[in-house]
Amino acid sequence: MMTRILTVFALCLPVGISQAAPAPEQPGPYSVGVTTIQLEDAARTDEKLGGPRPLLAEIWYPAAASASGKATTKFTDFYLDGDNSIMNTILTMAFKFDITKIDERFTSTAVRGAEIADGSFPLLIFSHGNGGMRSQSTFWCDHMASHGYIVAAVDHTRNACATSYKGQVIPYDLEGRGQAAIDRPKDVSFLIDQLIAMNNDATSIFHGKVNHERIGVAGHSFGGFTAMAALTIDSRIDAIAPMAAVVPEFSSSSSRPLLLFIATEDDTIDEKGNRGARSYFEATDAPKYLVEMKNAGHYSYSDMFLINPDWGDGVGTGTRITNGETLSYLPMKDVYRLTNGYSTAFFDHYLKSEKTHDTYLNKNQLPDELIFRSEP
Repeated sequence: MMTRILTVFALCLPVGISQAAPAPEQPGPYSVGVTTIQLEDAARTDEKLGGPRPLLAEIWYPAAASASGKATTKFTDFYLDGDNSIMNTILTMAFKFDITKIDERFTSTAVRGAEIADGSFPLLIFSHGNGGMRSQSTFWCDHMASHGYIVAAVDHTRNACATSYKGQVIPYDLEGRGQAAIDRPKDVSFLIDQLIAMNNDATSIFHGKVNHERIGVAGHSFGGFTAMAALTIDSRIDAIAPMAAVVPEFSSSSSRPLLLFIATEDDTIDEKGNRGARSYFEATDAPKYLVEMKNAGHYSYSDMFLINPDWGDGVGTGTRITNGETLSYLPMKDVYRLTNGYSTAFFDHYLKSEKTHDTYLNKNQLPDELIFRSEP
């Protein structure tokens, strides 16, 4: 299992892909909007709060052309506008970086509160890692929204590094890992329920916008676990894309299309964890794709390098888990373009029934770096 309490906290960083890059790696045709929504699951009780389980959600979506050129969201927009000293202290201690200075380097393509584009869009759920946050992979969320997806993520309450509810900061629960494994898949199903309700609500900006017949789930680390576990409780999920995932002990395979990302030099779940992921892939009796990055680590699937460039395990330099040799990890721009490219091609095929990017999906896009398998 995980060797760190805090997994990943991602910032959005445009990859700067050249126009010659394959289409699924490039930003899509839509501008991107983003909004924060406070949810409460009345069916579950938060014992410490004495009320419904709170879940703070972020939703990225294809935006109307009017969003073009407008100011994009800041890092502090996600976290009480950066004005809460308790939240800032928790984040700074967790990531060993002065969080109040992040806005100086954080970039995003998403415009907060932008008008939504015309159309109905497939739904993607993203689940953060252990000790992460809903915004930990905005590079991926921005990208997928630009390609015509509504992307929703929640802070998994008490398993997120810190979240907030009605202005109150709720920190990570050091003793709550076991309960989080139970809560997280339910959070995914609840989030799907809520997006369907918004689709049916004439007062919601998402009214008529969510194609809830087409649903995918992705996640990093414990979020990859969550994507796998959610399949066992929710038949509405059509496809999953776990990244550096911890495999649930109670689930031997995927019964629906699978895009599995692995980091060979993952020092967090280590080689034992990767063996479990590979076994999950082998046991899957559905269309499946394996993208293993040989010189990547656990945090390669994050923007952790922006916060602490010496973090290691995928960020900057480290040591190989097999022999202890010094390792310079795969540059993040390559991790991003490959993660975004394969994700776009995969979900376009299985959620949109579009075959435009099938050639990309079924090809090793970086043979010197990737261990790749395609079994459509």
